[in-house]
Amino acid sequence: MELMLTEEEARALGSLVEKSVTTPEYYPLSLNALKNACNQKSSREPAVEYDEPTVARALEGLRDKHLVWFVDSPDSRVQKYRHRFPEAFGLSDSEVAMLAVLMLRGPQTPGELRGRTERLHPFASVEDVEACLQTLSDREEGPLAARLPRQPGRKEHRWMHTLCGAPEIPEEQMKSSREAPAFREVRAERERVAALEAEVAALKEDVLALREELAQFRRQFE
Repeated sequence: MELMLTEEEARALGSLVEKSVTTPEYYPLSLNALKNACNQKSSREPAVEYDEPTVARALEGLRDKHLVWFVDSPDSRVQKYRHRFPEAFGLSDSEVAMLAVLMLRGPQTPGELRGRTERLHPFASVEDVEACLQTLSDREEGPLAARLPRQPGRKEHRWMHTLCGAPEIPEEQMKSSREAPAFREVRAERERVAALEAEVAALKEDVLALREELAQFRRQFE
């Protein structure tokens, strides 16, 4: 894929996509609102502390790449910003949601992605998540997602977006891990527990995100 985003551009684009769905009443976003969205403490990995010039540079880069529109509204005192991610790449709602969460949270397993995309687009099963990821990786125009080698002791592969470039995989991770038969049942049990813990953690993060959005809304009137 010829188009390449910086990490700051990916964080800003993912934040615009997220807020357009979760808080449509406050979308498009002002520069300050987008800065707050990028710097959220919940549902972000890694956590960042961007200042306004950093976000402004990211927006300029996204506009140059035709991924963002600058919006001037007669009833608004400040300029606002709207993404055009689906139009630029010809993406479905499910694909937009998948890439947004990957941009905001980094590499994740299909199980993690299913829980974390719930607010943007509900997937009926992990198999549906995997099918969406496979479609993104098989695009004729160039892959937008890539599967990483399975980590030792993990059943599921992690996936990442490729909007910032292809993944750099350490040589040791290229070696396939082998499980001894005697440990398979124990590993399967641990993975089931880990999946349940991930779902609970995702629900907690959703609650924290809602609280943070409510607090940001209240600060607008202070």
